[in-house]
Amino acid sequence: MSKIRSAIYVLAFLSACLTPCFAHHTAVVVNKDNTVENVSSAHLARIIRGEVKKWPDGKNIVLVLHKDSAGETETLQRLNKMSAAEWKSFLTARKDSIVFVDTDADVLKAVQSEPGAVGLIEVHSIDNSINVVHVDGKLPMEFGYLPH
Repeated sequence: MSKIRSAIYVLAFLSACLTPCFAHHTAVVVNKDNTVENVSSAHLARIIRGEVKKWPDGKNIVLVLHKDSAGETETLQRLNKMSAAEWKSFLTARKDSIVFVDTDADVLKAVQSEPGAVGLIEVHSIDNSINVVHVDGKLPMEFGYLPH
């Protein structure tokens, strides 16, 4: 009986350790009319840095970010290979070309109203009013979707 109990404890411990942390699983979302279904993480970084300004259909890209989201900030710093100071400087330099909002609901509204908008939201906020973009062929919650 002791061996079974030990095995159960080990399995429970491994399950807890191997289960992904869902706290900051981010989804890249675009307007419902945007036909882009997949981007590479390198291309997404170029979009975020403003190096790519238009979607394949010619619409201007509008970046929508949260004013204050630790999880989003960490993800975007890693994606763009920037330190916290570099990211802060980058945002300050581009503050007039980025739409900053408070909540995921605000990101959804902005992305819905602007055909070229792209934003990031927590996966629990996904609804059918936007399209979720595959990154490197993966969907949110799949290992390797975005750098965490």
